[in-house]
Amino acid sequence: MKKIALSLPALLLVSLCSALVLAQSSGAPGWLPCPRCQSRQDRAAAREKYQVDKKPFTALDLNGIWGNNGVEFNIVVPPMTAAGKAAYDATRAEETAEGVAISNSKDGMLICDPLGYPRWFAYNYGFQFVVLPDRVMQFFELGHTWRDIWTDGRKLPDDPPQARWLGYAVGRWEGDTFVVESNGYDDRSWIQEDRRDRRWGFPHTGQMRVVERYTRTSFGTMDAELTVIDPEYYKKPWTTKGTIQLSPGTELGEYMCVPSENEAFNAQKIRAQVGAAK
Repeated sequence: MKKIALSLPALLLVSLCSALVLAQSSGAPGWLPCPRCQSRQDRAAAREKYQVDKKPFTALDLNGIWGNNGVEFNIVVPPMTAAGKAAYDATRAEETAEGVAISNSKDGMLICDPLGYPRWFAYNYGFQFVVLPDRVMQFFELGHTWRDIWTDGRKLPDDPPQARWLGYAVGRWEGDTFVVESNGYDDRSWIQEDRRDRRWGFPHTGQMRVVERYTRTSFGTMDAELTVIDPEYYKKPWTTKGTIQLSPGTELGEYMCVPSENEAFNAQKIRAQVGAAK
């Protein structure tokens, strides 16, 4: 009988192939689509497949992937102070000779600045809550980033050591509602683009505070409320409410703002479509 000798690389290849076959035949999970990648039909099918409308739920369990775009701000904007109006006016987009806005050329998003918070609340392509013993982590697909919401008893800093795009956040439970308070924001971000005209953005100061309330009302739904408090720019608190749907059968993708690609997109699409010079 002939003996067959296999080299070490050949043995490794055989082992790898065997492992792959075993994984494929053992029902290992496959890759799932991102929340924004699903069509309405896909979302309806996923809700049916995972029996979202029939499953019991625990109100104190926020784990999961929620939404596919964000909760846009209530566009009934509080009256602005003189300083707030001046800051708002300063965000006005450049215009062509015919008076057509060049998207919003002063929007930091168009040069890959971080969106900041609470803009990531309004525009995110879906987010994921992960509840840990000392914090709740909130991951956002857009920008592929996260924030820590600390639940270990610490207080917000009275004088934040450094301004942050996502601020400093602490959370606590009030009955079935998860309450998040935050401060210490970098004032280069916007609260949101003014989508009524898309020529301006809503600014904020470094003293802005944000209060959020999340209440899971069923296995597949969560009520969200966010209030911006920034008396230097806005004479009253600015509150937005919405209901966010669970996104079963998905996983967050990687949606990065890549400066080289973004520059080309702005030149070839945004500026070109309104006749602006590149």
